[in-house]
Amino acid sequence: MALNLATLKTRSLTAVIFVVVMLAGLLWSHWSFFILFTIVHFGCWSEYQKLVGKIDPEYNNITPFHKYGVRMAGWCIMLYFTNNAFNIGDFSFHAFGWFAGLICVFMLPIIELLFAGNIRLKNIWLSGLGLVYISLSWGLMMDLRCYGMIGKGPGILDFGAILPCGLIFSIWINDTMAYIVGSLIGKTPFSAISPKKTWEGTIGGAILCVIVISLIGWWADVFRVIDWVAIASIAAIAGTAGDLLESKLKRMANVKDSGTLMPGHGGFLDRFDSLLIATPFVWLYVMIFMK
Repeated sequence: MALNLATLKTRSLTAVIFVVVMLAGLLWSHWSFFILFTIVHFGCWSEYQKLVGKIDPEYNNITPFHKYGVRMAGWCIMLYFTNNAFNIGDFSFHAFGWFAGLICVFMLPIIELLFAGNIRLKNIWLSGLGLVYISLSWGLMMDLRCYGMIGKGPGILDFGAILPCGLIFSIWINDTMAYIVGSLIGKTPFSAISPKKTWEGTIGGAILCVIVISLIGWWADVFRVIDWVAIASIAAIAGTAGDLLESKLKRMANVKDSGTLMPGHGGFLDRFDSLLIATPFVWLYVMIFMK
């Protein structure tokens, strides 16, 4: 397909703002990281529930307690994965997430029964999928953020941004290179779910992603080069799968974008769909091969 310069310009301008905000959240401190992904978490949940409501109108009938309670339950999952790196005095976000999460799990069905008069298992199942799709992924992202943090309190040594940034930069490079390569030489459709994707763009983006991230990892001399090759490869493959999954959801909901967060880029799910699927697989790699 031909390279659309107008579209590229719009995407580039809004992407600059997006990147600045993301970098500030990622690099300023572990608290800015937590705030950033808290916002992203609730933004993704809002769009997910709207998409599900378009796919299955019955889901729109969930009670307000169900609607907002499941979002808070998901946030508790994020809190649980902060481990002991996020404490305010003696208050542990990890412990609070554990206890508050248990309360939500037990109370949600009970209060749903009291307010709605019955429990629609399909609606609970759809909300449960959201907890796995969104909240667990961002919880594991918080765990990756804690991976390089040593010690507690003011004397903490914080190298925790390295892995999340490596993963996120891999997604960005893969998406950008796939778009450019696909626009320039793409001819073979990759999937009917996302007609604009091509095999040339997908393969080219993945190869360039692995090369760039590996070179950066070699130059920075942080972790083994083979680890960066693995992380970039996982990000490219799982990230593409995540993009296709969200495209499928949008097709089922008959919408172009999940939201209107960024002109030319869509909403929260449009921006973070790849990362939602890539994060659990990178987390598994880190836990198995880098511990």
